[in-house]
Amino acid sequence: MSLRNPAAESRIPANAEHRYRVTRADLPLSCPMPAMSLWNSHPKVYLAIEDEGGTAQCPYCSAQYLLEE
Repeated sequence: MSLRNPAAESRIPANAEHRYRVTRADLPLSCPMPAMSLWNSHPKVYLAIEDEGGTAQCPYCSAQYLLEE
């Protein structure tokens, strides 16, 4: 019998995809994002996605973010 873990259900796997689509609701943008599991991540860094033409790349893990309008 497996037990359900509600805390883990809405999490984004940290740095697993390396490409994330974000909206203005996600601003200010940080990597890792608040919904990501932090156990295997790097220190939080804020990314200036609006100043970079709608794209940003994390200097730690190279994850790419795309701002969708």
